[in-house]
Amino acid sequence: MKNMLVFWVLLSLSGGISAAEQSVLLSVPGMNCPVCPITIKKSLQQVAGVKSVNVSYESKTAEVAFDDKLTDIKSLLKATENVGYPSYLKEGKK
Repeated sequence: MKNMLVFWVLLSLSGGISAAEQSVLLSVPGMNCPVCPITIKKSLQQVAGVKSVNVSYESKTAEVAFDDKLTDIKSLLKATENVGYPSYLKEGKK
């Protein structure tokens, strides 16, 4: 058992257990003006672990790349909801 613990500690210190970057596409149907994407982008960028955000007013979507060790999809959805734009997962991939 002790050997297994040492193995996991060494593996994590060596970077063998690392965060995975995920990319998701959120649908944000409540966008109703060209300024909405700015508010949504700023809110998503404040979520710890978010690496990049691309919001499209035309398609009413937000593409978000994030570190899944620091945040999750639920937190991203909450960030858009908190600024008045409820969203839902349109597409996700690892």
